[in-house]
Amino acid sequence: MAGIRAGLVGVGPVGDRIYCCLKEREIPLAEPLRVMATRERREILAGEKVLVREISPELFEDLDVVFFAGREGAKGASVQWGSTAIEAGAYVIDNGGDYRLEPDVPLVVPEVNMDTVTADTRFITSPNCSTTQMCVALAPLHRTARIKRIVVSTYQAASGWGAAGQEQLQAQLGQLAQGQTVEFDPCIFCRPLALDCIPHIDAFLDNLYTKEEMKMVYETQKIFEAPDMGITATAVRVPVEIGHSESINVEFADDMDAATATEILQDCKQSPSVVVIDGPTSDPNYGTVRAKVDLNREPWADHRYIDERAYPSQADILREQYKDQVLVGRVRDDVTRPNTINFWCVADNLRKGAATNVVQIAEEMLKRGLIPT
Repeated sequence: MAGIRAGLVGVGPVGDRIYCCLKEREIPLAEPLRVMATRERREILAGEKVLVREISPELFEDLDVVFFAGREGAKGASVQWGSTAIEAGAYVIDNGGDYRLEPDVPLVVPEVNMDTVTADTRFITSPNCSTTQMCVALAPLHRTARIKRIVVSTYQAASGWGAAGQEQLQAQLGQLAQGQTVEFDPCIFCRPLALDCIPHIDAFLDNLYTKEEMKMVYETQKIFEAPDMGITATAVRVPVEIGHSESINVEFADDMDAATATEILQDCKQSPSVVVIDGPTSDPNYGTVRAKVDLNREPWADHRYIDERAYPSQADILREQYKDQVLVGRVRDDVTRPNTINFWCVADNLRKGAATNVVQIAEEMLKRGLIPT
């Protein structure tokens, strides 16, 4: 396969991961990636010293595809430069949030709705990171038994804000360890994040939900082409550097139970990018191997030993084999409603939630011959 000419706009945490994913996944490039930002400088991306050029119209000439990593500057980068890239002949794959809900712009998770990208598509958007991992996990279940309603609570890492979010959390943890007063920038997080959880991500809206919560509602409905799907969300920032977790309760219009859902999610053909970490375990990494239930303290139980169970956590997505996967565990029936299950899912918000997703879109476009080579 002949190589393509690609550009990257933005060199924050997501831009770094896009650069990394392009190397790891061996996307055929005809020339070195053209990296652009608001000013020229040298940056370390994926362990390499890279020349970052000051963005200008000339840099988009002859490019086949341009990845926009998100926001750099006062406005979204794709708002400023997306049309310039398209006019120069490139396809745009945008990780920013400016155009996700535009009706004529595909909002794409490759495992879910890649068919919304056609030969005429020039501008493609990637969802919010928390939406992406939820849709990857829910799509195979939705194909089997139509989803009626979703209740989701997120536990989102500091890096979801950007590099400054990570830096602020690290600084606060250091201050606490030294017995110092914790400092914080309210323009990043509205209160100190270290050793706390903040149920407030992005601005509050008139309906008392935050923009982050409503993003999950509207983006999921668009991806599933289900405007009437009931979705309610609570988004929480937690003192973790990388990795978003979600507690999901999902009710189906058709027959579904935890055993069936687990079987579907364990099938890599039906559920690409999903890894189920669930079931009994004797691995001491999951805590006490066995816990004895005391009948006198717990009158609802008999004398027995209960097996410890495996489940994913945010630390797991830092392991090499899971960095581009959506991890699912704690799959169980909701005992209060029929055809309703609960589960827990985890993903790397910088990779699968953002960088990996946009690179996978390009991969699929290449496979389908949508990007000429």
